[in-house]
Amino acid sequence: MTQAATATAADHAFMADALRLAERGLYTTDPNPRVGCVIVAQGSVVGTGWHARAGEAHAEVRALHAAGDLASGATAYVTLEPCCHHGRTPPCSDALIDAGISRVVVASLDTHGKVAGKGIAQLMAAGVEVVTGPLEAAARDLNIGFFTRHETGRPFVRVKLAASLDGRTALADGTSQWISGESSRADVQRWRARSSAILTGIGTVLADDPSLNVRLPKLDGAHQPARVIVDSQLRLPSDARTLALPGDVRVFHVDSATNVDALASAGVSVECLPEDAGRVSLTALLERLAELEMNEVLVEAGSELNGALLRRQLVDEIIVFLAPHVLGDAARGMFALPELTAMDDRPQLELLEVRQFGADLRLRYRPV
Repeated sequence: MTQAATATAADHAFMADALRLAERGLYTTDPNPRVGCVIVAQGSVVGTGWHARAGEAHAEVRALHAAGDLASGATAYVTLEPCCHHGRTPPCSDALIDAGISRVVVASLDTHGKVAGKGIAQLMAAGVEVVTGPLEAAARDLNIGFFTRHETGRPFVRVKLAASLDGRTALADGTSQWISGESSRADVQRWRARSSAILTGIGTVLADDPSLNVRLPKLDGAHQPARVIVDSQLRLPSDARTLALPGDVRVFHVDSATNVDALASAGVSVECLPEDAGRVSLTALLERLAELEMNEVLVEAGSELNGALLRRQLVDEIIVFLAPHVLGDAARGMFALPELTAMDDRPQLELLEVRQFGADLRLRYRPV
């Protein structure tokens, strides 16, 4: 296999184009990965494509269709290793070979068990030159949930918080509307739209009665993520606002819970999971969400659930919309954690990005 070190400057440029195409499926491909493809013949682009929705044609097939006979002898730039198995659609590796593609440049290998190098091996066995690695980090980041699910057996967990300058998320009585500004709240809709599920706890539902859906006109084509509620004792009222909205609602509880029939009759998917100290095991919950093909989970919850996830090292990213005001020490915090007795016990975070939205700052962190 030709390795990434041999990729040319042109390879990187065309792969950047393929990544921009893949981003068009950011809000629509779930649970499939976002993939783009560019076909180049004699230095010119002759076909492009991207994957739009699960069950529809993959990026490579769309690009080959656009290229037609010009695909023979051309180079295909694909952001993810071409699939080589029959799923909802036929193998893309076969399509590339049948079209006469002579060279394939792949940004990232696919870690799905049915692919995992087999697509590249099939291309090479057919005499196709393969280059791997250009812009691999960007390709993996675009599909971070897909890779996390297949490599760890759980989704990528992103905790979203809106906080005052002194790190408070609500007044002492629970009032939190609105800590952040309108621009920040619009950005939250985009994070929701790219997620497979929005996860919250029953405490947040009882206190705020949130909708937890995507509602932004420019994202009309986006899928509605599942609303997942951790409700160990099934206290969720059957008239909760989120239950009346389109989309999938899943509630997870433990054995001792009652009220199962009432919620099920309201159209809610109710499921029992193993417990951890009398509450739903968060590890079991995330494993179950992975089984349901959920890639990215956006947590919009209170300090108890946020803290429990962080303590168990189940948080992959934290997004904080920091607003320019203070709420005081009686207001509620971000994470409920045991008292620290040594500074070395602090959860360490790496800052990934800082952006401004209106008067707010959006800070993205990754736990170290």
